[in-house]
Amino acid sequence: MKILITGGTGFIGSRLADLFESNGDEITILTRSPEKYASKFPKRNFVTLEGLPSAMEGQYAVVNLAGENLFDQRWSDEIKERILKSRTRITGAIVEAINNAEKKPSVFVSASAVGFYGDNGDKKLIEEHQPGDDFLADVCVAWEEEAKNVTNDVRLVIPRIGIVMHPDGGALERFKLPFTLFAGGPIGSGDQYVPWIHLDDVLKSIQFAIHEEKARGPYNCSAPKPVTMKKLTEAIGKAMNRPSWLPVPQFALDIALGEAAKGITASMNAVPEKLQEWSFSFSHPGVDEAMRDLL
Repeated sequence: MKILITGGTGFIGSRLADLFESNGDEITILTRSPEKYASKFPKRNFVTLEGLPSAMEGQYAVVNLAGENLFDQRWSDEIKERILKSRTRITGAIVEAINNAEKKPSVFVSASAVGFYGDNGDKKLIEEHQPGDDFLADVCVAWEEEAKNVTNDVRLVIPRIGIVMHPDGGALERFKLPFTLFAGGPIGSGDQYVPWIHLDDVLKSIQFAIHEEKARGPYNCSAPKPVTMKKLTEAIGKAMNRPSWLPVPQFALDIALGEAAKGITASMNAVPEKLQEWSFSFSHPGVDEAMRDLL
């Protein structure tokens, strides 16, 4: 099976490419620097945007994970514009290449994020819930709208990806250090809901979306048992045999990150109703077991 991935050298995309390659799939990665990766991964094809139209021909699936990191820096107007365009421009280019291809892919999996919903306290968030009204919600709406321009001949699936847990990247990597130093604890109030998910289940759900014909439209790519920040950090501390007692107050985040802090402490009680309707089976549904597995 031929699969094209954007963001295929990133945290999620690189591991997804490994999974597909282990299944014997032929992988093509969209990147600005093919020469940087070609020798390291000789079995994969690497193309730039200029080569995308020809590379699109004959692909079975396209997985779009491209996008600039959200929380590595304070959000100036310039950074916010880059965050938005890093998602919408690539998605638009992919959609154009798909629509113009003579032999189109069967399925287009185009990522979004649970930030679509904004801060909603303890309200249960399913896929039909309306978008929020903050910056991240606006980015997700624009991102998804670009994907929806794909032709109706191609099945579109939009995973709204939650807080991905893995010790070598994402949120969990950042949590590890303070716990190692016996200084771990919740961020913000600790009462906010965290739509966490084990990386294995992210990869598994994307693979599922490619092969399962009934998978269509947006789905919450998050664990079936969302927990509060306090519960999450307790599970991390328990798995690492460390206390979870030192919170990071909201004002400290505000000073360090400015507006970006709101994206970290927003409460999103997102549940994967669509995945459950589609009979998807989670490998790590509970936070305690997931943290033991990861840590």
